[in-house]
Amino acid sequence: MASAIPTFTKIGKVIRLNKHGCTNRPFYHIVVQKTRDNFDGPVIEQVGSYDAMPNSQHEKLVAVNFERVQYWLAQGAGMSNPVAQLLGLSGFLPNHPQTLIQSWKNRREPPRERKLQPIKGIAPPLDNPKI
Repeated sequence: MASAIPTFTKIGKVIRLNKHGCTNRPFYHIVVQKTRDNFDGPVIEQVGSYDAMPNSQHEKLVAVNFERVQYWLAQGAGMSNPVAQLLGLSGFLPNHPQTLIQSWKNRREPPRERKLQPIKGIAPPLDNPKI
């Protein structure tokens, strides 16, 4: 007997970040892969890109094809945590809980003040009498 409630079966696909670029200059493609494939395995489809290094305006650039992401999510594909955080920040999904926790930690942590330690044997500079 068939159930009236539709069931979604896992299709074994996941939307994840695939690293490209150099050691000191990471660049990521947002791709759809089989769950069991490693990160360098064959890619089914590339649905976006993410540049993790800030540019001259201190922006991290993200480009996403939301129609294809919506298609793969409707097909039952899973999503990695970094991709869920990016899509949450873009407004496509609700904010990921890890993003909210990190922003809360950043807000609660007071800025650190560094005190200059005087070096013994050297006279302090004349323009800074506090040392």
